[in-house]
Amino acid sequence: MTKVIRIGTRDSELALWQANTVKSALEKLGHKTELVPVKSQGDLVLDKPLYEFGITGIFTKTLDIAMLTNEIDIAVHSMKDVPTALPKGIVEAAVLKRAHTQDILLHKGTDFLNSRGTIATGSLRRKAQWLHRYPDHNVVDLRGNVNTRLQKLEDNDWNGAIFAAAGLERINLKPESYMDLDWMIPAPAQGAMLVVAKEDDSYCLKALSALNHEKSQICVHLEREFLRTLEGGCTAPIGALATIEDNNIYFKGALFNIDGSKKFEVEKSIPASERAGFGKACAEEILRSGGAEVMKDIKNSIGRIQKN
Repeated sequence: MTKVIRIGTRDSELALWQANTVKSALEKLGHKTELVPVKSQGDLVLDKPLYEFGITGIFTKTLDIAMLTNEIDIAVHSMKDVPTALPKGIVEAAVLKRAHTQDILLHKGTDFLNSRGTIATGSLRRKAQWLHRYPDHNVVDLRGNVNTRLQKLEDNDWNGAIFAAAGLERINLKPESYMDLDWMIPAPAQGAMLVVAKEDDSYCLKALSALNHEKSQICVHLEREFLRTLEGGCTAPIGALATIEDNNIYFKGALFNIDGSKKFEVEKSIPASERAGFGKACAEEILRSGGAEVMKDIKNSIGRIQKN
């Protein structure tokens, strides 16, 4: 049996780039495809921080519904936006080869770093890490797709804004004036693209299996296992990065409180063959060292914000 694979995607420039990358890869393998762009609630409502929505998967929920109602066959996501628990009936079909994992600062000059400044980001993780390093700075909320956020940075008197390097590189918008934030731990699965399909769709699952990059899949799974163990379904300032070198896995993860004043970090390595449960073990170490109380405070703080 052959069929046209309907590819669901958000309609931002970056999301379309990702979807077209999957489209081209599938067509090179001989499959017929069609793009089906949709808008998510996260794209439509830009005046609230993401954690105020009170649900996980704000950028993926619309595509999940479209898939379960048979409007699309597969969906392409930035993997860091995908909840660690997929909806019933939807499964991971492929993790593409991971791109640049790092965060970068787009700025209008760096003199402010040694005094006071204002940085923009819509990410609790980035905000907490920035304030941990620069506690005297002000961090303001920045929402929207990449193009919208770039325009807002230009239109406001902020000193800079934090972006994922991979997103800017993919759509050729990475400027000359930026700073690598090599000290900032990325979001779990940052730089990775995930394709999901229906659990009972054997045709799409087989087609997509050819696109899977095993090393990337191993690393992001460990990072998301770390995230899942820590967060329990709550948005929190959590960073994680796993890499594979010479058959060893190197892992670095951290949990911050919302204002960045507290940091709990773990850094470990293990033979790749012994990786089962490694992400969970790293998270449990953080929880035992005081992270459990921080997670409780974060959940209470976000709950109060959502009620107001």
